[in-house]
Amino acid sequence: MFGNPSLMTRIVIGKTIGLIVGLVAFFTIPQLVPDMSPLIRWGVLFWYITFGAIIGVFGVVTYHPILRLPLPWWIRAPFMGAWLNFVLAFFAYESFGRVLAAVFGADGALQSPFWLAGLGAILGTIIGFLATRYGGEGKDAVDI
Repeated sequence: MFGNPSLMTRIVIGKTIGLIVGLVAFFTIPQLVPDMSPLIRWGVLFWYITFGAIIGVFGVVTYHPILRLPLPWWIRAPFMGAWLNFVLAFFAYESFGRVLAAVFGADGALQSPFWLAGLGAILGTIIGFLATRYGGEGKDAVDI
């Protein structure tokens, strides 16, 4: 499975890491905000599984056609991770605001849900590194 570059390996690695992060969030959120809707918990679990899959799939794009620049994994993975979590912050702003206020306090410096973009960049970097290391990247990962 790890011998040859493979898109499937990239996706499996991304989804596995996403599942781990999603499960941590799934079981941590009720400890921080007990009255949080179970739908948010399930949504976060499924979000991070999908998050990992998208970063895994995006690893085949190694060149930006408009800017005519190469896209190494250490640029594309954090960017995609930050973007995906930035969008998540828009959809669940109030819910994540409550979670972050419970963690950092109501007047804490990191209580804004838009800090999720930073978390997404870090998580995207981890997924991108491991997916590239074990699953390859670019055209090599999709050749059959």
